[in-house]
Amino acid sequence: MPSFDIVSEVDKQEVKNAVEQANKEVSTRFDFKGSDARVEQADYVLTLFADDEFKLDQVQDVLNNNLIKRSIDIKCLEFDKTEKITGNKVKRVVTVKTGLEIELAKRIVKDIKESKLKVQATIQGDVVRVSGAKRDLLQEAIALVRKQVTDFPVQFLNFRD
Repeated sequence: MPSFDIVSEVDKQEVKNAVEQANKEVSTRFDFKGSDARVEQADYVLTLFADDEFKLDQVQDVLNNNLIKRSIDIKCLEFDKTEKITGNKVKRVVTVKTGLEIELAKRIVKDIKESKLKVQATIQGDVVRVSGAKRDLLQEAIALVRKQVTDFPVQFLNFRD
């Protein structure tokens, strides 16, 4: 029986490359000369540092542009509020969300069931597996999910006949 998986994955190495590229760009830009603007990474948690709120927004823009260049959807980023460190220095924690959250997985399964397609969708951890009798039905299910889920990046993997 043909099947595929709906997942939400982010390549950690591409995130690391984007962070390094953003730090390089920030260190060479004239408007950041003499400032302590940088991005630090710990797994899927990024911390942005800057001298003030305006520069922090600029660092975030540089990071977002580098992530987009590396084919990472910025909809998977979750920004915390800005925190003051000392004096005017500020930081912002950014979390890169991976895996389908249970609410989103339930919504995907519900949408597939309501569409009356002859496919079965099951939640397996942070993956939704969709299986059906024909490949065409699975392609319709992929089109349906792409149309319904616009607020979070999803990928379709392990397509098997």
